[in-house]
Amino acid sequence: MTEPTKGAHGGARRVADALMAQIENGNLRPGDQIPTIAALAEAYGVNKNTASKAIVTLKASGILSGLAGGNTWVRVPPPYKSRSNERYHAEKEAVLLPESERSSTGVSEADSGIPLSNLHEDKVEYAVIEAPEEVREALRLPPGASVLRRVYTRQHARKSGVDRSISYLPYDLVGGNPDLLDSTREPWPGGTMHQLHTIGIELGKIVDRVTSSMPTTDEVRDFDIPPNVPVLRIRKISYSIDGQPVEVMDIPTPADRIELVYTTHLEPWT
Repeated sequence: MTEPTKGAHGGARRVADALMAQIENGNLRPGDQIPTIAALAEAYGVNKNTASKAIVTLKASGILSGLAGGNTWVRVPPPYKSRSNERYHAEKEAVLLPESERSSTGVSEADSGIPLSNLHEDKVEYAVIEAPEEVREALRLPPGASVLRRVYTRQHARKSGVDRSISYLPYDLVGGNPDLLDSTREPWPGGTMHQLHTIGIELGKIVDRVTSSMPTTDEVRDFDIPPNVPVLRIRKISYSIDGQPVEVMDIPTPADRIELVYTTHLEPWT
């Protein structure tokens, strides 16, 4: 089947509108698979290129998900996050609370409003590795030094994009406490600040450095990022009260689902 160019554009819009109508009336729900290009072309009397253009349009709008050449489904909307730097004050205040209070909620849940118990997936992977060069420099470690790398992956619903962050702690700093090397103890009540507290470290400063870039191919797939959406890359460096860097954490987040809030308290003149 061939279509004039003008007709092809109209055909693509007709297919896209029909799919949107099914999504809006609930016949297609988040996570539901979309028929193949061949099936869409036959169902709507258009050629495969026209059906493909309709799918590309809906992916660009964040309505559908899926990589080219694979399955396509109705996108599961990502949770919107509001990340404030004041979260660190709350985390430090919680360090000295009883475990029952520390475990009641965490700053990550506060960001999205989703309790850990409601997540589809919550996993962490620990490994002791040689520190990557930029991490080693940020932590002021000597060449060849090891770090405890912790990769946190969370998924709020089936077929949704994941959230992922990577933490690096100097191995010489935490290696003396076996509990801090045991991933089965996650989620740790009170988070990293309490973990560091168990080895006598109090945090005095946290620096967030925020940059942006386009996502990698793996990030597009894993985070479920629509076309042309950049990733905000937060590098969080935590310092002890004596000024030593004790943790580096990388937090890549697609820009379409996060708000960064920075509050600066100013001292009064009098």
